[in-house]
Amino acid sequence: MIEREVEIINETGLHTRPGNQFVKLAKTFPCDIIVRRGETEFSAKSLLKLMKVGVSKGDHITIVCDGEKENEAIDALSNFLANLTE
Repeated sequence: MIEREVEIINETGLHTRPGNQFVKLAKTFPCDIIVRRGETEFSAKSLLKLMKVGVSKGDHITIVCDGEKENEAIDALSNFLANLTE
C-alpha cells in the first residue's frame, strides 16, 4: 500500500468533466484506490462519491493505492491532478 498527498491546483477543482476523467483513469488500474479529504474517504472509481465530496482548488487530498500496479496508479493519478488546467 502506498499513499501520496496532492494539492488541487485547478481553478475549478474536480468538477464533473475532470472528475469523470480522473475516475476513468482510476478504473484502468486493478488495485484498490481510495481518496481521502480530511476525515472523508471514498473510492476513486466512483464519480458520484467524488462529486458528493466536492474537491475544490486548494484542497489537499491523499490518494491511497493498494494492490497490483499500485505504483503506476499513484503516479498516473498524481500526474493527472498536477497537470489539470481545465
